[in-house]
Amino acid sequence: MAGPFKRGILLLAVGVFLSACGTAALSTAMPPPPTETVAVTIAVTATAELPTTALSAIATDPAPTAPPVKDDMKTHQDNPNVVEATGMKIEIGDNVLTATLVENSSVAALKEALAQGPITVEMRDYGSMEKVGSLGMDLPRNDEQITTEAGDIILYQGNAFVIYYAPNSWNFTRLGKVNDVTAGELREILGDGNVTVTLSLPQN
Repeated sequence: MAGPFKRGILLLAVGVFLSACGTAALSTAMPPPPTETVAVTIAVTATAELPTTALSAIATDPAPTAPPVKDDMKTHQDNPNVVEATGMKIEIGDNVLTATLVENSSVAALKEALAQGPITVEMRDYGSMEKVGSLGMDLPRNDEQITTEAGDIILYQGNAFVIYYAPNSWNFTRLGKVNDVTAGELREILGDGNVTVTLSLPQN
């Protein structure tokens, strides 16, 4: 009986030893799961390596500047005998004024007529706000609601030439504006009663 009992104990001991070895091997083969600290480190590293070139370019790129505004009513009163191609000369007695003309079909027709020679207009006061006289011709109309100011040059009903020295609101065709005169100066130049006005184009 002693022999078989010893062999049983020996086999049991061998089984326990093999089981312990297997458990140790399994523990060695399976690495521990990644810790939360590793994940945080990776995230920080990835953020630190983001390119900053585009952001730097945006921060240092200067804002675009707006183009200068063209002044279509630039005046040339320093020498009244010099009027640019978009202008007109207005002679009232000994006074020579210049005017800047707008661009429309009415002005185009007026300039075409002036290209043939000066036009004389006999003007009179109307409504204590304007001098008005017949052009002796009909021009195309481009009427619109306008509130006039002193110096505005207006075409009324296609054939009347008007220079305003006080405000008025009506449907008119705008022709241009007298340069470099105040309302008081213009009123003094136009005078009271009838006046002869000569219109002409610049001499090239």
